[in-house]
Amino acid sequence: METLSIGEARDHFAELLNRTSYAKERVVLTRHGKRLAAMVPLEDLELLELLEDRLDIEQARNALAEAGTDMPWDELKKQLSLGQ
Repeated sequence: METLSIGEARDHFAELLNRTSYAKERVVLTRHGKRLAAMVPLEDLELLELLEDRLDIEQARNALAEAGTDMPWDELKKQLSLGQ
């Protein structure tokens, strides 16, 4: 994985875009020596989004399991101020 300053990346943007999209390289961008952002292949981004979605679903399922199912729907709607 290559690391470049923002200025260097700006000067070579088209080349970096080709390298990330076709060669599947990852490039870390820095400002004043600090890591700021990254250019990654679209497939990497899609995988990250899929993982985030799965974590969200897992957290929602865990929250539902912890809440239990003992409360009637009408009572839950009332407590959440839904559909009154």
